Amino acid sequence: MEPNPKINQPQDFPAKPLQPQPQPRPSFQAPPSESEPEPKVKKLSFFSRLMIGQEKNYFIENLSLLLASGMNILAALEAIQGEIRSAPMLKILTQLKKEVEEGSTIWRALQNTGLFSKNTISLVQIGEKSGRLAENLEIVSTQNQKERMFRSKIYSAMLYPIIVICATLVIGIGIAWFILPKLAMTFSQMRLQLPLPTRIMIAIGNFFAHWGIIVVPVSIVVFIFLVLLVFVFPKTQFIGQAILLRFPGIKRLMQEVELSRFGYVLGTLLDAGMSIVDALDSLNEITSLRIYQSFYLHLKHDTEQGDSFKKSFLSYRGINRLIPVPIQQMIISAEQSGRLSKTLLKIADMFESKIEVTTKNLSVILEPILLLVVWVGVALVAFAVILPIYSLIGGIK
Repeated sequence: MEPNPKINQPQDFPAKPLQPQPQPRPSFQAPPSESEPEPKVKKLSFFSRLMIGQEKNYFIENLSLLLASGMNILAALEAIQGEIRSAPMLKILTQLKKEVEEGSTIWRALQNTGLFSKNTISLVQIGEKSGRLAENLEIVSTQNQKERMFRSKIYSAMLYPIIVICATLVIGIGIAWFILPKLAMTFSQMRLQLPLPTRIMIAIGNFFAHWGIIVVPVSIVVFIFLVLLVFVFPKTQFIGQAILLRFPGIKRLMQEVELSRFGYVLGTLLDAGMSIVDALDSLNEITSLRIYQSFYLHLKHDTEQGDSFKKSFLSYRGINRLIPVPIQQMIISAEQSGRLSKTLLKIADMFESKIEVTTKNLSVILEPILLLVVWVGVALVAFAVILPIYSLIGGIK
């Protein structure tokens, strides 16, 4: 009876090699289990997300500084947690600390929060694997600062015309709603042949006298909705982008901002060790301009096929409207010489300095144009009021 177990033991070995094969499955099943905290983040209110958006940048900047000083990740998270005041961000940091204590990687824990972009997660992941976590977090922090700078340049260039246009609309609505009805009543009592501008003004005044209480609030709501629809909502903001790109000065500013972003983001990601395909994917995620998103997807697809930048540029229709020919030549030469990341960073610095000049010039150009528009509106109202007065004086004579 003893030989039978000895014979049976070798028969168990063919079954054992089959058992290690299912073992990799838990590693692929781990992301769903680790991403369970994500629904908690999605329940945050709109205002909480705004607050987290500000403190998220603070978190990245300080985490980079603390890790660079030699502090371990748990101590750094605890130190940052002591400075955070918003309850939603404290909740997220508590979850981060818990996952790291349980053995999770920091990039996976950050991914589970649902707050950080794919670009940030990729840089953190590369930093953890290469031992350059502090350096890569500093890159993320600098990228966030650049993005804030790019947005502030565009907002500052658009702020002056928006203020002037809004002030003109408010004053115009106030005149039409409160002053024109009284003038219309006065002029309608005159037995004179009123000029066309005055008759139009009287018609507008009578309209606002009867329907102003309804028309003005509805018009304001519709105007705000259209602005949000055209310029803010992600799925429809390409309409607003197409409108802005019709104006030469604004188009130039937006192009310079995008080219500076293109050079800096792609250059830093390549310098950090990210593959060109993943870097282009992250660049496509960061940018908000639809025409450049299509171009980056084209670059990514061609790069995956093994094509060079030169071939990809030549095969894209309208490339010269997106990237000037000299910049294309710089990128092509840098790719061939193996200095692509450094050249891209130089391109970013070059266009960043151009943004400063374009922003100042745009304000100088827009100021007289807007003043002219306001002057025309004031002149029309003045003529509509003054012309019947001259007719009345002529009738008295």
